[in-house]
Amino acid sequence: MAMSILTHILAGLFGMGSWVTICGLFVELPLIVPHVPEGWYLPSYISVIIQMANIGPLFVTLMHRFRPGTLSETAVIYFIIAFGILASLLLAFFWSERVVVQGVERSVPLLLLIFFISIVDCTSSVTFLPFMTQLKAEYLMTYYIGEGLSGLVPALMAMVQGVGVMECVNASLILRSNQSHFNSSEENANYLVPSYQPANFSVEAYFFFLTAMMVVCLVAFLLLNYHPAVARERPNGSPVSRWKNKKSEKKPMMNSQRTVQKARSSFGTGTYTWVQVVYIYIIITWVNALTNTGLPSVQSYSCLPYGDQAYHWSATMANVANPIACFITIFYTQRSLVLMGVLTSLGSLIGVYIMAMAVLSPCPLLVHDTSGAVIIVLAWFLFILVLSYVKFYERTPDFPLLRPPPGGTCLEHLPSRRHPNQMPQPPHLTSLDVEQRLYSKLLLE
Repeated sequence: MAMSILTHILAGLFGMGSWVTICGLFVELPLIVPHVPEGWYLPSYISVIIQMANIGPLFVTLMHRFRPGTLSETAVIYFIIAFGILASLLLAFFWSERVVVQGVERSVPLLLLIFFISIVDCTSSVTFLPFMTQLKAEYLMTYYIGEGLSGLVPALMAMVQGVGVMECVNASLILRSNQSHFNSSEENANYLVPSYQPANFSVEAYFFFLTAMMVVCLVAFLLLNYHPAVARERPNGSPVSRWKNKKSEKKPMMNSQRTVQKARSSFGTGTYTWVQVVYIYIIITWVNALTNTGLPSVQSYSCLPYGDQAYHWSATMANVANPIACFITIFYTQRSLVLMGVLTSLGSLIGVYIMAMAVLSPCPLLVHDTSGAVIIVLAWFLFILVLSYVKFYERTPDFPLLRPPPGGTCLEHLPSRRHPNQMPQPPHLTSLDVEQRLYSKLLLE
């Protein structure tokens, strides 16, 4: 039992390192934005940079497709985690540095390091999950919980830090503290201006915390590879990674037509018609487009008119919604393609409201009312909760994309089309005894 608990803990810590840097960066924006020339355009830049960083998973996918067995997944994971540790550490030192580009100051070091950590996080999506299929199926959900916590833990740390805390003070107080000489009209100023409270610890310390989380991820990965207790949790009981055998991971989503006719409408059997497959992939594409690019790029426009607190809480609650969605998939096990479509439609409608508020910015609905801020925070929470549930819904072991093969979860047990040079050796034939050789000789004569 202790061994199983240890493996669950390591799987969760390993999953926490998947998107911790990008999620942590978004919740830290209220403290970063005042010190960078891009201002609140920075969230939009980050969204574009994240999409550019998909060259990482694209490279891994193409290598598996055209050069199967050439790329060692374990080595790739070691590299991207180490690279993420280095990039996060450099962020702590260079996040506020500026470079003049064509006469305009730009945060080139910050944007470049964001691109690097985006490559790390995006590539983890196509390397961490295949590695986890070496273990038994129950550890896959623990990994997803850890992946959800990669957003929650930085958000909680940002709350402890005091991100975005401000109070309204009289303008004359600001003028007295910042100027040694001011005229009488400025001295008698009685309008209110926002005054941001200093954070409990610096942005640099926060990036050191993210670096430490990446180090924890690396240690967890090492133990998942080499700890004897984890080796016993593998279906084949071997501590050697299946990637070292250079097996190509090929698992057809579509079975033969005869099998499709037998289980045409059964969900979770791994057997689907082409129409259902297209339907599934359309939903996957749409949900990821909304949650990874479309709405995060306009989050500042939809929330900032309601105040910095609204933006901070929307980013924090969005990160809280992700692990909650994962827990729901554990306890609510009903699966259907119809429910997947309904939840996607519901999340899309909430996204329409968020996008409408961004379009109406800086004067969205209820902009001067507290209820407006509450609604926008709740909208972001429900938007991430519903669509994250759909994404975890698609990753459950009984979903066709991840359903484990009979007799084990390791993909090396799956039938695959091999290169002629990789064909298995013919079975060894037992030598004939004297009586059999004599009988064969008589037959030949």
